[in-house]
Parts: sequence; structure tokens; C-alpha cells
Amino acid sequence: MTAPDKLLTLTPQHIAEEPYYQATSGEVALFEAAYKHRLPMLLKGPTGCGKTRFVEYMAWRLKRPLVTVACHDDLTSSDLVGRYLIIGGQTVWMDGPLVAAVRSGAICYLDEIVEARKDTMVVIHPLADDRRILTIEKRGEVVHAPDDFMLVVSYNPGYQSVLKELKQSTRQRFVACEFDYPDANTEAGIVMRESGVPIEIATNLVKFAAMTRNLKGNGLEEGASTRLLVHAGQLISAGLTPAAACQSAIGEALTDDADTLAAVLELSSSLF
Repeated sequence: MTAPDKLLTLTPQHIAEEPYYQATSGEVALFEAAYKHRLPMLLKGPTGCGKTRFVEYMAWRLKRPLVTVACHDDLTSSDLVGRYLIIGGQTVWMDGPLVAAVRSGAICYLDEIVEARKDTMVVIHPLADDRRILTIEKRGEVVHAPDDFMLVVSYNPGYQSVLKELKQSTRQRFVACEFDYPDANTEAGIVMRESGVPIEIATNLVKFAAMTRNLKGNGLEEGASTRLLVHAGQLISAGLTPAAACQSAIGEALTDDADTLAAVLELSSSLF
């Protein structure tokens, strides 16, 4: 490089207030055990079932900073690890979010890991086994993860395909925890707590969600998630009718097909 390189540090975020999370089984104890023994975790489950909120809650509970990366098709290894930039005429090294998390002993959460490019997956392998190291080839540096660093990844098995499959060489490095939507009573309580609607409306929203989930594979790729129910509840709390809220927050979000949308809205009209 033609100019002295400098190190710019990304600061992982501390979660000051307790995120609302309703445990459904033994996921909290499992996460704490994995953290204690420095094991990476794989969270798998449908969209909007609470995986991200769970990680935020555990970061708060363990008093660790959190770095979250939403993975996508164009995510490169440099996006995760870092790159040299030209700033003010000088060559400056910028840590990527993964390196920033390792250096600070944070929890690094890679959301929807199967969406990332295959070459990106290789970067995390040494972090997810006994070595717990991250190699920054462009700097000739090896970063050793401190004991309080934890790697967490997630994906939705329902969206897997031949082209987007989590390889055994990757998944067998992780302790896995499967998520699903909560039972009806718990989910209604979550919707009521998060959106402010009365329990009667929250209960009907959950019943509506169950109907849409039964359509998975028969017109819908996924049924209504808990997240969508909360969105609908928030619209209702803001003054929209339940029918209008269900159409905008749930029906239109689930499908663009006119016939399928009509079928979904017919289900909501049976409850509201």
C-alpha cells in the first residue's frame, strides 16, 4: 500500500433494555450452555417465528454486545471480514462486522446464512470449530476469538433448495435449535403484548394465522408469521378495521396471486 494503513473499528451494539421474548421450550438454557462451552449455534425455523428476537434477548441476558448481519446473494467475504478503503488520500483498513464482533467478544448473528455466497461460508468455518480463529488474508493477520465471542447463524429450512442448502461441512460445526410458531395461547399473548390489541382480537388473529399455515404448499409458500400478526395488530390499534389490517399486513404480504389472496381474505372474513 502507498500510505500507512490505519484501523477503523466498528462498535457492536449493547442492548440496554430487555427485549420482550416469550420462551417456548428449552432454548434459553441451550443457548446459555452453548455460550458457556464456546459452541456456535444454528437456529432454524420459519420466517417471523422469533429467531432474531431470541438472539437479541440472549445478548441482553448475557450482557454481550451484538452484531447482526442480514445475509444476501451479494454478501462477499470482504463484506464480512473487511477491506482497504481510500479515505482522505490514505489507505485505511475497515473491519467488517464479523471481525469487529470477534475483536470485541460480541455475539455475531448471521441471519439467513444460506442466502450468502458459498465462498462466504468458508470464512466462518475456522470460527465455528475448535480453532476459533478468523484469518484476514489481506492483512496477513489471524484473529483469535476470545472466550466471550459467540457465533450464531439462522436459516429457514422451508426455503432450502439444491442451490441454497446448508452443507454438512457447515452445519455439523453448530449446536442446532429448531424454532416454530408458539402454541395458540402463547402466540395470542405475544400479539396482545406487542401490538396492544385486546386478547379477543389477538386470539382471532392467531386463528387466522393457523388457517393460512394450513395453506402452505397449497397456494402459499409460508403461512402468516407471528411478526405479521403483530403488524396487523398494530394497524388495528391505530384505528384500521380488522379486515383492512388483515388484508394489508397479512394477505398482501403473503401473496401477489389474486385467487390466493381472495382465498386468504375469505378466511379472515370468517373471523372478523
